[in-house]
Amino acid sequence: MNSKNLGLRVASTVFALISLVQLLRIATQVEVRAGGHLIPFWLSAIAFVLTGCLSIWLWKLSKPEAK
Repeated sequence: MNSKNLGLRVASTVFALISLVQLLRIATQVEVRAGGHLIPFWLSAIAFVLTGCLSIWLWKLSKPEAK
């Protein structure tokens, strides 16, 4: 595995972890405040989908090309 593929897999794993944390926030109904403002749960749902898609995309890019 070359360094490009390794970098893509590391980034994919980071995005997957962020996605799972967003899903956990939705499942446990944890309130998050930033600067005194409540962050809505729908924003976490969007973050879950986007980071999940990025994770899958980067993982697929890291696979060796078939010849």
